[in-house]
Amino acid sequence: SNEYKSYLRITMDSNVVQQVAICAASALAGAVLTFFLTSRGRINRSIEKEKSKVCHNVDIEDLNKGTTAYCRCWKSSKFPYCDGSHSKFNNLTGDNVGPLLVNKKN
Repeated sequence: SNEYKSYLRITMDSNVVQQVAICAASALAGAVLTFFLTSRGRINRSIEKEKSKVCHNVDIEDLNKGTTAYCRCWKSSKFPYCDGSHSKFNNLTGDNVGPLLVNKKN
């Protein structure tokens, strides 16, 4: 009788472990799927999110130097101007995005 109780306890313990492992794996899979289906598909994750479309206008006459670099990776802390953040982004993702360079002609 004691042997039978021990057998039941071991069997129940292994079933609980299996169920916990299945639940944990399911939760992780759901979190990963949610990440890829929502945030990963977005390029802009933080800049002017309250607007339906982010658009900046700069008059050519306002350019104060020969070349101005504009961000195209949406990672710049100086957006809409490039701060070089695309280099880190490219290293992490394997992408090759760079800035838009606007040259002022004299």
